[in-house]
Amino acid sequence: QVRLVESGGGSVQAGGSLRLSCEASGFSVSKYNMGWFRQAPGKEREAVAIICDTGMRNYANSVRGRFTISRDNAKNTLSLQMNSLKAEDTAMYSCVADREFCAMEFHAYTFWGQGTQVTVSS
Repeated sequence: QVRLVESGGGSVQAGGSLRLSCEASGFSVSKYNMGWFRQAPGKEREAVAIICDTGMRNYANSVRGRFTISRDNAKNTLSLQMNSLKAEDTAMYSCVADREFCAMEFHAYTFWGQGTQVTVSS
């Protein structure tokens, strides 16, 4: 059974950093396409960063240069290092995974975690 559990969210001031983690079970992160999506109240869900099973990465323009997505095959986890956080980064962040598709589109992903809240105060 595939399961994704996020952690690491919290409240931080603008300019600060947070590191999100996603613990995966039921599959190997090295063999799946994975990513992070976020949704703020009243806004559409958007892709933040993805990492394909090939290792290719992609980022939303709004976070490029500030966020870094990575995976630890030994620990079977996905991470998102978030630096220079801005108030507009405030959202619920969810970890996603899919065996077949790798895209900056939420409908490409079959498996979703429950999410972890990130709040950035200015």
